[in-house]
Amino acid sequence: MPNVYHNIAGKMDQMSKSQVKIAKYILEHPNTVPFLTVEKLAKMANVSDATVVRFATYLGYSGYPELQQYMQDSVQQQLTTTERLKISNQVYDQEEKGVYEIFQDDIANIKSTMEKLDVDAFHKAVEHLLKAKRVYIIANRSAMSLGVFLQYYLHMILDNVELLQSIETSSEQIYKINKDDVVIGISFARYTKSTIRLFSYSKAKNATTIAITDNLLSPLIPHADISLTASSQMPTFIDSFVAPLSLINALITFVGKEKQEVFYERLEILENIWSHFDIFHTKQK
Repeated sequence: MPNVYHNIAGKMDQMSKSQVKIAKYILEHPNTVPFLTVEKLAKMANVSDATVVRFATYLGYSGYPELQQYMQDSVQQQLTTTERLKISNQVYDQEEKGVYEIFQDDIANIKSTMEKLDVDAFHKAVEHLLKAKRVYIIANRSAMSLGVFLQYYLHMILDNVELLQSIETSSEQIYKINKDDVVIGISFARYTKSTIRLFSYSKAKNATTIAITDNLLSPLIPHADISLTASSQMPTFIDSFVAPLSLINALITFVGKEKQEVFYERLEILENIWSHFDIFHTKQK
């Protein structure tokens, strides 16, 4: 059993009754708990939210997010999509309240992301994007949806923004990566190998690397000059990208603010083009 669970089991004799409830629930559900928010774990273990937070610090972690990171790291390589589907059946009921619980978990992910945000790292990321000669975005599988969104809007503001995917299809693009470029790697558990390899290669080529990932145990972190984390945990077979998308929205907005004059001119030109080709639907009078 991973060290985080040894840590919990080894301290149970000294725990309060409420803490023992949490410890037992975690040890009995090692594949489920890493995807639960504070509120959800408190509900499942029948304790208060504050008790869950104190439980994490009692174990020696900085808070519940750090405890959760270690628990997630212990299962993310083993947990298949099918197993995560089984977890969702255990956690979310079929009634109306089950629907609202999913919204609540997404809200919790945004709150957690806000609380853990490294503001200095965020502004450094913006600064490097503004100075970059070229920007490359690496994203695969489900994270590609985030990559496409980021590339679409950054390309409106900056020159030379490219989306890279597999090594096989990107080799012709990455050969020219150098110290004047910024490479953004986007990956969440379960992490895609090709994203890690391309991101690592970019670091070796002296590009400035920015990781957008779920936690500081992510395999992208050792190759990142700047790390931006966003909570994505949800006890179901899909990744929750609400918080990562919110982080990306903020990144795009701040880059746009700094390039406001140039961006305004580009938007004016684009609006004329869109109007010329009748791109958007208009109401009939």
